[in-house]
Order: sequence, then C-alpha cells, then structure tokens
Amino acid sequence: TFSKVVRSWASKKFMTGCVILFPIAVTFYITWWFIHFVDGFFSPIYAQLGIDVFGLGFMTSITFIFLVGVFMSSWLGTSVLGLGEWFIKRMPFVRHIYNASKQISSAISPDQNTQAFKEVAIIRHPRIGEYAFGFITSSVVLQNYAGDEELCCVYVPTNHLYIGDIFLVNAKDVIRPNLSVREGIEIVVSGGMSMPQTLSTLDPGSIRVDRS
Repeated sequence: TFSKVVRSWASKKFMTGCVILFPIAVTFYITWWFIHFVDGFFSPIYAQLGIDVFGLGFMTSITFIFLVGVFMSSWLGTSVLGLGEWFIKRMPFVRHIYNASKQISSAISPDQNTQAFKEVAIIRHPRIGEYAFGFITSSVVLQNYAGDEELCCVYVPTNHLYIGDIFLVNAKDVIRPNLSVREGIEIVVSGGMSMPQTLSTLDPGSIRVDRS
C-alpha cells in the first residue's frame, strides 16, 4: 500500500513537472528556431566576409524588416509595391501563392484599412443557446422588399485559423466582445484555452435575447 501511494505521488509530481515545463520548452525551442531561421538570411554574407558573430545576421534581418516597413509606409514604397504586385498578379501560378500569402499576412496587419479581421465577433450558431467565435471581415447592405438590412460578414474558423465558414449575420445580432483581433487569434490558435473567464461587450445594446 505504501509503495502504491509513493508511486501515485511520484506520478502526479512528474506530470505536474511536465505540465509546467512543456510550454516553457516549446517557447524556447520555437524562439531558438526562429532566431536561427532569421539569422540564416544574412549570416552567409558575413561568413563570406570572414565575420563570425552569432546573432549578427538576426539583428541585420530585424533591421532590414524594419526599414522595409518604413519604406513601404511612404508614398514611394507604396508605388513600388503596387508596381510589383501588378507584375506578380499577371503570373499564372505565382499570383495564387502571393494572393493566399497576402490574405494570411493581412489578417494580423496593424493597418486597420487593410486588416482582414476587423473585429472579434460572437454569433448565435448553430442553434439557440450556442455561440460561435469568429471575426468580422466586412459588411454588406442587403436590399429586399422589406427595406435595406445591414449584414456583417463573420468568418468562423473551423480546423484552424485559415479554414472556416462565412456567415452573413444581421449587424444587430452580432455580439462584439471587448477583445482585440490579436487576442481573438490567440484564442482560436490555442483552441479556446486562452479564453478569459469573463467577456464584456463593447456595445451592450448589441446583445439581444432570442425568445423564439
């Protein structure tokens, strides 16, 4: 009996250690891989010059990305980018890869004018009493015999962030929680494990109780 208690205690403590160390190990591994990956862009150039300093290529890459962001924010950079996209979109196979990659990157763009995900949204789906977590990507006005109706295009991820369903929901039925797009993406990627215990809405009037 004593040995069973000891084994049970040791097993629980071992699993506790795994639970604590696993996210730390994954974080350090991905960070280390990312540093080596980014460092590999410019480190061969320094190697040809006889300079062997770890991290120098990484710092050069980060500086280069920053300068590209500064340049592309200017009028000249926007013009150059537009010209480059004009050529790329006329290439039969390359344009599909570029368009898909651009949609993915625009999802987390800090520019609200080009950001694919405008707001985090909660909609009633698939039935009353159940809710789906998604992102507002655009809005549309539906013209019918009863008058104009404003609809929100809500993207609801399924398997992972970039595969999902599109729902057109009346703007009054869309619940907007007090979450940023980045927080919403983190919740989706984590499978809901990073969901806060309490959600508040940006507009209390947007919450309607369906009594049908």
